[in-house]
Formats: sequence, C-alpha cells, structure tokens
Amino acid sequence: MAEENENKIQDAEILSTTPAPDASQEIQPEVLTAEAPQEESPKEEAKPQEPQVIVKKERDLSHYVGFALLTVLSIIFFFIPGVTLVYLVSCLAAITAPVAWIFAAILSVIVWIIFKLKIKGFKKSFFWYIGLCALISIILVSLSVFTSYQILSGIFALLIGGSN
Repeated sequence: MAEENENKIQDAEILSTTPAPDASQEIQPEVLTAEAPQEESPKEEAKPQEPQVIVKKERDLSHYVGFALLTVLSIIFFFIPGVTLVYLVSCLAAITAPVAWIFAAILSVIVWIIFKLKIKGFKKSFFWYIGLCALISIILVSLSVFTSYQILSGIFALLIGGSN
C-alpha cells in the first residue's frame, strides 16, 4: 500500500509551497535568549511540519469547450433585451448584422442603466435585469414552440447576416 502511494506521488506533477534551501547561503546560528518557558496547552501540541504536496490536475478539452459555451451563452443572455428590440425593428425595416449587433449592445446597456438608476443597489438592479432577461428568453422560446413563426431562427439569422 505504501509503495502504491509513493508511485502515485512520483507520477503526479508535484509543486511544493516551501522553497528548497539554498546551499550557497551560510546558515546563521540562532541566538537563544533566556525567557520564561511558556506552557503549551494540550490542544496546541507541537506537530512537526511536513512539506505540503500540491498535485496539479490536468483539464481536458471538454472543460475548455464547456467554459467557452457558457461564456457565449451568458453574453447572449445579457444582450437578449436589446436583441429582441432590434429583431422587432428588423421586422419593419431591413437591418444588417453589424448594425444589429451594435444596436443590440447599446439598447441592452441602456436598459441595464435604466434598471440601475431606478432600483437602488447594484446587486438588486442586476438581479432584476437578469429576471427581465429570463422573462424575455422564456417568452421567445414559448412563442417559437407554440406558434409556427420561428422567432429564434429569425434572430439567429439576423445576427449572422442571413436575414436580408
């Protein structure tokens, strides 16, 4: 059992938090002063310090792909109020993809600033804005599911430039 533990430690990449002693430096003797000995409580027993071993774990490709997907989805979720307003305008007049992205970002930030100014506290206004984003997302998904009009595909086509 001890040999297996030693093999696992040898196979892993070991990072130590304590630096190795430098052989080029001279060791200075410690000067001891006469002080009254302090009584150690039974709770604080003197334990010899053992070197700390940190095992660095490798992350695979799925970790990074998942992180990138969550980042993209959170950015889209933040801009969903502006994207929805731009999509409604694009139903009336033709809008190109760069213009749609710019106006969606500007409108989303304006909506968030309105929430920030009307609701006191950053955290509370942020939660209300996230609630608005969730409500708009639920409405868009339910309209796409329960009607024959495909709103989500229309928004996607608008943002990648395929709706003209």
